[in-house]
Amino acid sequence: MPSRTLRLYSRRKNCLSNLKAVPSNSFSPRGRSRRCAPSLYLECIVLHSLRKVPRNIWALSLTSFLRDIASEMLVHLLPLFLSNVLGVRTGLIGMIEGVAETTASLMKLYSGWLSDKLEQRKNLTVGGYGLAGLALPLLLVARSWPVVLIYRFMDRLGKGVRTAPRDALIADAVSQEHRGIAFGLHRAADTGGAFIGLLIAMWLVWRSQVGALELTARTFHTLVWWALIPATLAVLVVALGVKEVVKPKTAATTPPHFTLQGLGRRYQRFLLVMILFTLGNSTDAFLVLRAQSAGASVVMVLAMIAGFNLVYALLATPAGALSDKIDRRKVVIAGWGLYALVYLGFSGANRTWHFWALYGLYGIYYALTEGVSKALVADFAPADRRGTAYGVYNGAVGLTMLPASVIAGVLWQGLGGWMGFGPAAPFLFGGALSLTAATLLWVWVR
Repeated sequence: MPSRTLRLYSRRKNCLSNLKAVPSNSFSPRGRSRRCAPSLYLECIVLHSLRKVPRNIWALSLTSFLRDIASEMLVHLLPLFLSNVLGVRTGLIGMIEGVAETTASLMKLYSGWLSDKLEQRKNLTVGGYGLAGLALPLLLVARSWPVVLIYRFMDRLGKGVRTAPRDALIADAVSQEHRGIAFGLHRAADTGGAFIGLLIAMWLVWRSQVGALELTARTFHTLVWWALIPATLAVLVVALGVKEVVKPKTAATTPPHFTLQGLGRRYQRFLLVMILFTLGNSTDAFLVLRAQSAGASVVMVLAMIAGFNLVYALLATPAGALSDKIDRRKVVIAGWGLYALVYLGFSGANRTWHFWALYGLYGIYYALTEGVSKALVADFAPADRRGTAYGVYNGAVGLTMLPASVIAGVLWQGLGGWMGFGPAAPFLFGGALSLTAATLLWVWVR
């Protein structure tokens, strides 16, 4: 056993030595040792790239990890709190969520531009996390739905304030050849927090109300108290651990204006392709409904979501590192192709094990696309307009999710030529748009 470990260590060291001679923007099997397996070589790419990750990226990743623990403990149970405890009707719950998500999307548009104008990305990021943390105690005193609406408004407002400046901070902190690993690490930490938060929520619910069909106020309040801990730590980490990235002064002294004209043609084309893809990427609630319609229980669905988060968290960093070695578009296109395959699977799946496999593949799709797409934004946009670029990108994707979900709901119920497909219709529609967007990304965005 020790000799085997020594051989593995020697091979890894050999791969790392060969990696140093490979240009950071290229990836070729000829650049690696013949004795180094592809899987080990990819591992070496990740290890080598992680050495280049600066402190800001680690601090922002830890912040997102902690914040997502808090968020994931509550987000799946908040609708049950509204329905089971406060007696709110489904339509009103949908309105609350719609207002919250629209607020976040609109705020993302403005906050990114504001961070460019003020040249202060950290303060906006800290303020966004702080606002979301301050909103949590409202859930402890909520006795009616307006208080929950205020909480969701503040929580999503905080997310809208912080998202674009935070993404710009990540892009500012690293060079182009390390953006993939930086965003991949951040997405892995974010999703890892979601996985841990979901497990904590499942454990607390099981401990507090074994066998109960409905959520109780006591259980939900216990979850809120626990969520306050990582939410507070997240604010402290971003406030104390992140430093503002000082950019060299340029000749231009005029503050950036809120316009797409200065962002470049490639960015604008990429944004249009992303909007097209997002029109077929409706809320994941339809995946839950599809699994439930095939006989999956509530606990089983939560376990599937946890498995999805685990796969996503494990693969996001390697996917980001890979995108630093090859054309990032290839990684995103592979992800969108897998998305089409997953949606095709959801359209015809009728066994519980089908959905376990599909949720795992869905995690791979997320790993290949989420962080890498954000790295592409930084590649396409000018350095002094990154905040605006991320604000428009995140805002446009968020706003497009609203009509995408409406379209999916209408298709699910049956519309025109889609009537005969039933619940499979939105998944076939999403898969078709995904393949179209992948083709345009390769042919049109160059």
